[in-house]
Amino acid sequence: MRIILWHGYLLGGTGSNVYTRALARAWGRLGHEVVLVCQERNPGAYDLGGARVVRPELPDKLLPVFVLDRYEALEPRLLQDLTAEERGRYVEANAAAVRAELPADLVFANHVLLGGPVAAAAGAPYAVKAHGSELEYSMRGNEELSAWGRESLADARATFVGSAHIRSVLEEVVGHVDRVYEVPPGVDVEAFKPEPRADALERLLDEARRDAPNPGGAEERFPDEGNAERLAAWFESDEPTVLYFGKLLYNKGVHVLFEALRETGARAVIVGFGDYRAELERTAPPRTLFTGPLEHRHLVHLIPLCEVTVVPSIFPEAFGMVA
Repeated sequence: MRIILWHGYLLGGTGSNVYTRALARAWGRLGHEVVLVCQERNPGAYDLGGARVVRPELPDKLLPVFVLDRYEALEPRLLQDLTAEERGRYVEANAAAVRAELPADLVFANHVLLGGPVAAAAGAPYAVKAHGSELEYSMRGNEELSAWGRESLADARATFVGSAHIRSVLEEVVGHVDRVYEVPPGVDVEAFKPEPRADALERLLDEARRDAPNPGGAEERFPDEGNAERLAAWFESDEPTVLYFGKLLYNKGVHVLFEALRETGARAVIVGFGDYRAELERTAPPRTLFTGPLEHRHLVHLIPLCEVTVVPSIFPEAFGMVA
């Protein structure tokens, strides 16, 4: 099959970005021809299974988002804060990029908004993957956006959700949708598997030494500088470690984890980036190590070194994707 995979964002760091590159890689390894339309400026940094990457130019550099982050050379703005005209220009620019790659057997678009409207405007058979972020952060309670999402899904060959929870959220937010299929995210069992502690530590430190320089944490999406030395010292002791990895936002509930750590005296490694990091560092219990964001190449070795991972979110999550 020839598949056009549309994703409005980058390919590194967070949930749907990681999901998208894993999907491209899996389809490519199955022999499909994949064209990945996204905003990634350095696609060569990732194994995409041979997918070809196309990056559309965005009108006025405007990037609709569900949670505000910093993006190089783009102006992120909350989807619900865009005018109808701004949304329309964004959709048409992306739909034009998709149309330029037709014919295709399928257009597969991430996010009900704005993936649904982009895929619908492209004029080819399409499917949409609903994530929790657009539904909870931007569409819930917004009648205009909810109606737009419902219209965009009406002609989709399929709408995919990652869990029964997201299926129910989708129905709450946009109303009844036909042809909804529950497909939980998978795990790369070739990469994520048990590993002897000594081997895991050696390989984790090797990966940390490969990280790009990041003096003073100037690049929030890069790992912290000096992680190899800090992790080596941390794991000199085989004392149990609690692990969190994800965005550092208030709604992710890391501050709640800190309350539990204070009660128990346990130690923790906190992996991720986000606008709440500075506050978390200010309030963290003494035995807490921050690393900045790490990629799967790090996590496959860090997880075997820890006794438990925690998902302390205080906000409805796309369970299955997040945990």
